[in-house]
Amino acid sequence: MANTLFIDGKEVEYSDEPNLLEVIRKAGMNVPTFCYRPDLTSFGACRMCVVEVEGRGIQSSCTMPPEPGLKIHLNTEKTRRIRKTVLELLLANHDRSCLTCEKSGDCELQKYAEEYGIKKIRYAEKDDYLPIDDSSPSIVRDPNKCILCGACVRACTEFQGHSVLGFVNRGSKTVVEPVRPLGQSDCVNCGQCVAVCPTGALTIKSNIDDVWARITDPSKRVIAHIAPSVRVALGEMFGLEPGQNTIGKIDAALRRIGFDMVFDTNFGADLTIMEEATEFLDRLKTGKNLPLFTSCCPAWIKYIETMHPDMLKHLSSCKSPMSMQSPILVDLVPKMLGIDRKDLTVVAIMPCTAKKFEALRPEMSQNGVQDTDFVLTTKELGKMIRNAGIDFNALEPEKPDSPFGEYTGAGTIFGASGGVAEAAVRTAYEFATGEILQDVDIKQLRGTTNRCRDVEIDIKGTKVVVRVVSTLKEAEKSLKEIKEGKARFQMLEVMACPGGCINGGGQPTSCNDSKVKAERAQGLYKEDKELPERKSHMNASIQKLYQEFLEHPNSHKAHELLHTVYTDRFANSYRNIN
Repeated sequence: MANTLFIDGKEVEYSDEPNLLEVIRKAGMNVPTFCYRPDLTSFGACRMCVVEVEGRGIQSSCTMPPEPGLKIHLNTEKTRRIRKTVLELLLANHDRSCLTCEKSGDCELQKYAEEYGIKKIRYAEKDDYLPIDDSSPSIVRDPNKCILCGACVRACTEFQGHSVLGFVNRGSKTVVEPVRPLGQSDCVNCGQCVAVCPTGALTIKSNIDDVWARITDPSKRVIAHIAPSVRVALGEMFGLEPGQNTIGKIDAALRRIGFDMVFDTNFGADLTIMEEATEFLDRLKTGKNLPLFTSCCPAWIKYIETMHPDMLKHLSSCKSPMSMQSPILVDLVPKMLGIDRKDLTVVAIMPCTAKKFEALRPEMSQNGVQDTDFVLTTKELGKMIRNAGIDFNALEPEKPDSPFGEYTGAGTIFGASGGVAEAAVRTAYEFATGEILQDVDIKQLRGTTNRCRDVEIDIKGTKVVVRVVSTLKEAEKSLKEIKEGKARFQMLEVMACPGGCINGGGQPTSCNDSKVKAERAQGLYKEDKELPERKSHMNASIQKLYQEFLEHPNSHKAHELLHTVYTDRFANSYRNIN
């Protein structure tokens, strides 16, 4: 039964909202905040979300639970004065190089300073600037732009259970930093810290200039392939609704920018299923190294390498879709175009900051040359489109190039938590039984809020339990079950980001709206439903690739290009040292 309280004199119903801030938002109103994120614990650090409660005085709306009959005022003289003072203090201690900041135009501090009319700052500007940490291949940390909201610390701990970032020192000397530079730390490069950071303190390490340099070099041919979840998120940067599938416009935009050929990483996802489903069935027959862990998420891979190297045998030897597609392109596209490999540049468009790390792994190269030359995140691609002066919304949709732009619905759903497992089951069932799987919608595997799901699949009398988890903190619980001999699942799909790649660290920010993840996922499932083929092994271009080049799944040639081994990083782990 709903209770009521009053906001600026208006009676408002509430039910299970955890705090006043959520009640205020549900009522169609808002107050500013830096530190609050719905997916994280309430912290109450920034004091921007203060409201005045009759009989209670000034309260932080993100930490105060609702009570029946409360009378709340959002914009009193006191609350506005407090917010303006907070903004002035933050700006006084902030690097004000806004014009050249990576987050300019997308910075919450900048936005609120403008909204509250901050023209002058009464406090002296800081003069002791700290060094910028750009040692990571994925993330740049600028402590001079940190406002100590703690969102990154909580994201690292609560999503990944990793605690790479933490508060150091006291008082005015307090900073957020890792124990070692990010590039030398146990950071898995997931980028969730970037996603929740309200300022430019944590940003994506950009490869935009590198890609422009290749595009404008007449001696280079530049090709791209686009990950599943990019298509249902990029449009948000141009005012479109979350989940709207813009893949045709993306293909058109890339050609306008100057890419010579445009493919789709969904092709690589279909290829991954051919290899991974075969590998899973082989393991199921022998009973060895079960459960099989999916290997599409580079943050999950590094976590296993760093924290649980004894579990590496459980990881599928399959590369990710990105790292399967790129070597195929490297091998075949130069022959198609009549050029040398050195004159080809492969750019992967990904929702994920950890893909930048993956692309640089020595395992993902041939003859010392990376298979993927550069990774651009969804947000970087959006910036390139704007920089090129392209009216994204006015573009007429175009098709990707063949044959490596053709895909099935199974490849599309890779972008959502549970999608890899569902795609694998669709193919594994038919490989194992020789029969047609009539109902390919395995909805029990889907979900963006429940971070752990067990589903029993009946493969013609053989019961297989598939577990799907998102966030490494949730994955850690499954690893504990395995080590204690309590696990009853034979396959474990892990995605490090909450809800899967749709919520990757390189996507347009969604942390303030829990509906966004669900809408992006639905966009992928909608495309899956509409495609003529929904099983990876039914992709005619994949079938032809095996007939003419790879022979069969798990062949010697397939292993050379599409499989790998992973590294025991525990010896260099900070946690081992301590």
